[in-house]
Amino acid sequence: MSSRNTILQRLRNRSGGTLSAPECDFSVLKRPDWSTAERLDRFEQMIESVHGEVHRCTEDSWVDRLAEVLTTRGARNLLIPKEHSIGLRLRTEAQREDLPNLLIYDEPIESWQSVLFNDVDASITSTRGGIAETGSLILWPTPDEPRLMSLVAPIHIAVLRADELYTTLHDAMRAQNWASGMPTNALLISGPSKTADIEQTLAYGVHGPKELIVLVIE
Repeated sequence: MSSRNTILQRLRNRSGGTLSAPECDFSVLKRPDWSTAERLDRFEQMIESVHGEVHRCTEDSWVDRLAEVLTTRGARNLLIPKEHSIGLRLRTEAQREDLPNLLIYDEPIESWQSVLFNDVDASITSTRGGIAETGSLILWPTPDEPRLMSLVAPIHIAVLRADELYTTLHDAMRAQNWASGMPTNALLISGPSKTADIEQTLAYGVHGPKELIVLVIE
């Protein structure tokens, strides 16, 4: 009898009751109950440690800060969602001279893939929240904000509301009831693109966005 058959025969001959799964123990994931200010300070510290950039704004001032950020980088255009309130707000400000040309993601990727990969300078997306402990953003792509919006443009600008900043990933999953349903693709973004594939030397901006800029609305 071959080794394979021997192993299979032993498995067939096994006896015993059905093993039950142990109870879930999430105590190891518990953290102190940080205040919003403490979470924001930790988030900013963590994301800036990996070359991310955080700007604290208000509901009234975030477009002004966005314009400053894009002007200093010489961005010629900005990719925005069509239906989300971020895109709608920017479209009302389209006549401002300090904002670049606005591009709306309203076509199938096949029809303008070349433009997206070669001509878009910056993109802006919403977020589903953030994780203070790791300095991470939570993005759930939608047809209005496909994942390529955050993965292709050299500059990715993300809008995060301070009251949607959680201490840990576990806290975010519980508060938002992820168990009830998740998208096909969810993203956790912690800084601009980076890799250590070559000689295990960490390099930034090798593939994907070279810059990650977070506008935190307090």
